[in-house]
Amino acid sequence: MVVKDFSPRARWLRETWGRWSLRRELRAYRALVGLDCVPRPLGRLDALAFAVEYRPGRRMSRRLAGELRPGFPARLEEAVRAMHARGVVHLDLRHRSNVLVDARGDPVLIDFASAICLRPDRWLGRVLLGWLAPIDRRAVAKWRQRLTPPPGAATTGGAAPSEGARGASRPT
Repeated sequence: MVVKDFSPRARWLRETWGRWSLRRELRAYRALVGLDCVPRPLGRLDALAFAVEYRPGRRMSRRLAGELRPGFPARLEEAVRAMHARGVVHLDLRHRSNVLVDARGDPVLIDFASAICLRPDRWLGRVLLGWLAPIDRRAVAKWRQRLTPPPGAATTGGAAPSEGARGASRPT
């Protein structure tokens, strides 16, 4: 399990931001129960801490591009679509520590501290979801671009490209 705990923080921080932030984050985890791409919430420990299931994985990185199972970006996109269908917008998927790759090569979404929970069955929830969901979709597009080699890119067989080749392929 992983414990998110604000008790070591300064009193003013834990009594304001800490309590509010933990409530919001736990609400997001609870809204996403049953999605394989999100750790299960295990419960609130006290007013300043909660626990979620530990999901081992590797942090997202360009270096994983050649190691990922085919279709990873599509599975990440589907995970985000399922999250949005439940009314949760993550808002911080661009950060590489918030998207993990598990042992099977599937995405795991974590750290919902910035997330917003909406009611997709209500008019205002649908409007806000329409405005905010593109932030997550742009993050998925960023990961798709970073993990997919450009068309026609030659594989180097594990060897690093020469300085000239690397510089020549960069946009100016």
